[in-house]
Amino acid sequence: RYHTTFRPAPTPEIQARLRQNPRDKEENIEKRVETYYRNVKELEDFYEDAFYVNADQDPHAVFEFIESCVIKPLPCKK
Repeated sequence: RYHTTFRPAPTPEIQARLRQNPRDKEENIEKRVETYYRNVKELEDFYEDAFYVNADQDPHAVFEFIESCVIKPLPCKK
């Protein structure tokens, strides 16, 4: 798989043969994001004991955070 910004095709010939997945068109992404924001509040209310994970860090740090929440959860404000 190639990505136009992060992993472009190595040659113009390959680039010419590539096709975009219809699910990745802008209007489809907008619908999915809209659906997400429409439903996220209900999910947050249902899973009130859930915790937030900053997954934009080292995988080991993410694992340790999740493990600490499962094994010895920190008190949370309600």
